[in-house]
Amino acid sequence: MKVLKFGGKSLANGEPLEQALRIICRQSTRGKIFVVLSARADATDLLEQMLEKAAASEDYNSLLTHFREYQLQPSAGIDLEIEISDIVRLLAGVAMLGEYSLKIKDQLLAYGEIISCKMVTHLLKEKGYKARFVDARSLIKTDLKFGSAQVIWSLSEDNFKHFFRDADPEEIEVVTGFIGSAINNQTTTLGRNGSNYTATLVAGFLGAGEVQNWTNVNGLYTANPRLVESARIIRHLSFREANELANFGTQVLHAKTILPLLERKIPIRILNSFNPDDPGTLIDDQGDGQGIKAISAIEDVALVSIEGRGLLGKVGIDGRIFSALSAANISVRIIAQASSERGIGFIIDREHAVAARNCLSEEFAKELELLDISSIQVDEEVAVISVISRNLQFLDLAYGSLNRNKIKPVLMTNTINGDHISLVVKAGDLKKAANIIHGHIFGVSRRLNVFLFGKGNVGKTLLQQLARSKNRIIERRGVDINIFGICDTKKLALDTRDHGEEWLHQLKMGKTSHSRDQIFQFIRENHLENVVLVDNTASRELALHYPDFISEGCDIVASNKHANTMDMSHYHKIRELLNSEGRQFFYETNVGAGLPLIDTIKLLHASGDTIYRIRGVFSGSLSYIFNRYSKENLPFHTVLEEAMHLALTEPDPREDLSGRDVARKLLILARELDMQVEMDDIEVESLVPEQLASIVSKEDFLANSAAVNAHFQAVRDTLKQDEVLRYTGELNVDNPRLEVKLQRVAAGSVLGTLSGSDSLFEIYTEAYGSHPLVIRGAGAGSEVTARGVFSDLLRLAASLA
Repeated sequence: MKVLKFGGKSLANGEPLEQALRIICRQSTRGKIFVVLSARADATDLLEQMLEKAAASEDYNSLLTHFREYQLQPSAGIDLEIEISDIVRLLAGVAMLGEYSLKIKDQLLAYGEIISCKMVTHLLKEKGYKARFVDARSLIKTDLKFGSAQVIWSLSEDNFKHFFRDADPEEIEVVTGFIGSAINNQTTTLGRNGSNYTATLVAGFLGAGEVQNWTNVNGLYTANPRLVESARIIRHLSFREANELANFGTQVLHAKTILPLLERKIPIRILNSFNPDDPGTLIDDQGDGQGIKAISAIEDVALVSIEGRGLLGKVGIDGRIFSALSAANISVRIIAQASSERGIGFIIDREHAVAARNCLSEEFAKELELLDISSIQVDEEVAVISVISRNLQFLDLAYGSLNRNKIKPVLMTNTINGDHISLVVKAGDLKKAANIIHGHIFGVSRRLNVFLFGKGNVGKTLLQQLARSKNRIIERRGVDINIFGICDTKKLALDTRDHGEEWLHQLKMGKTSHSRDQIFQFIRENHLENVVLVDNTASRELALHYPDFISEGCDIVASNKHANTMDMSHYHKIRELLNSEGRQFFYETNVGAGLPLIDTIKLLHASGDTIYRIRGVFSGSLSYIFNRYSKENLPFHTVLEEAMHLALTEPDPREDLSGRDVARKLLILARELDMQVEMDDIEVESLVPEQLASIVSKEDFLANSAAVNAHFQAVRDTLKQDEVLRYTGELNVDNPRLEVKLQRVAAGSVLGTLSGSDSLFEIYTEAYGSHPLVIRGAGAGSEVTARGVFSDLLRLAASLA
């Protein structure tokens, strides 16, 4: 025989109820079955709401009408008038008194399961099956603890064996879950998730071969999927492991559910009535031998903390605390005490928070008056994350990740055997903390939640690269780069779901009025961890606000150079804030596009090798222009237009020709070597002809092609046969000097052999002597720069491992 238990969502009107009936009918052909049911859909909630309204003398008739119509909807032929009349009578009595007892509440709530079972029995009979309604109140006997009654096992077991002794093997037994009765036959309930308990009691009393717990999920997960999207199904558990999960808050199981199955070693399967072909989770005596690893969250809790000098070394304080709580019928979940014994904290159910404060204030009234106890505080905005694992080596990494995401555990406890650890966190941090810890336990992808500023050439190309490489990066690197938003100067689009290349379409439909605060609010509301600002703009305004993003917990990856080239006070402010907030700033593409230049200089500098000179062609766009112009008999303006067409230059090519871009790059390198320099300290030779310097618009400048060509033709005429033009940047550390200028160099020299849009950097150090370290490669182009930004994101992700 089997016991099938169905939850309320599996019995909702329409397809859920029809699917449940199909499962019941199919299983009945394979042997004797007992069906234990919860109240259908939200019946229990509605009954509770009506009860509260009646006690408050508020109108509950619309809820009652909705309840009646919903429960009768599956079949017009069923007679539930006795049950509905009893509900009406109970509510009327409560309304008259203006209050209710737990005894009355149990009587009222019982009708949810009674009506559910009567309806399913009726529908099975309509389909031609033998079915019998069984009111568990006549069989399950309990004490008089209304709301969470304790079962009297021996008496209840005798009742079951006697009642079903001669049961028809073909008849489907439909048993009410959740409810029982005391010796005096007063209705009682079995507490939270009590229908699961009823099902395993039935199985244990009658020696069933298996329990099937049909729910709306595919089984037990390594975490609550509502909190952790990457949660995995646990396919096989032992009774001991399942009991641990139940005790630590897993919603599918009641903490007492496993106990009736242990002695008889009756397996239980957690199955999904909405997806009946999934094998679900099997719980049996052996498990899979791997040992459980999971996390669970308990949300409806409160933290009670007691502090004061009078606690230090004083005998009996703990006993008085827990005696007072016990007298008030308040159970304690987790306890932690400071080593100094000046404070003790513990977790209780949130519904008991006020009662706990009151009973403790009464118990310690004298100590509070004498200031031996300074405070008794209750914090209801907390949650508990319990990590259930045989190996807690992940903890150091997880704790570091919590810290960098600005999550500070309020309290932490470990079990005696070291298998489990519980962290109390602020309720608002629960989702983020659960994802971080789950990721470290299971080695799932580290997630970077990325916001993109800018949809120009680099921004658009990066978006394409990220979208096309997403799955490959997850497989190879274990990194999930999740884009949650994008904006330009006009519009903003936000969504926790990554739209890939479709983000550009999302942006077209985005908000036209937006601010940084909207982004920050979205991050907070969705509990996003490891948030990264990716700046592919040329916006000075955005760079000015990097401190705001850092303070909000964001790391930064930028091709935008402004943050590193503003005045030294802003430069140092960013570094100080990064250090204090534990954030990171990657900007390898600021100089040399995708070349590993900045990182190389940082490593050399950190190693103690003295860098005394850096020289090179810093601009890939100007490298391309002068490579072509020096060797081809082409007008300068023609070459400039080619570079613009290839997207090698800035949108306004004067940004390149002015030398400001090269100067910024030189300044960035100088500051990496701890040189305290500003832009004004750099000598810059502009390539914009002097007679065109006052022109405002880009279009007017480009229209003066004759003047541009004449200017550069005069320069080219000065070249010797074996010389070429190179626009270089150079810094000297010992004799501080930063210079950007157009030079004539030998065609056969290192600089002279450049081709295409390559950049080249000569790094002169003490270790390398007179032979510089040379870094050479593509120094411009949206593909190269976007790939460099991509690499910075991966470096950031690696640093979070």
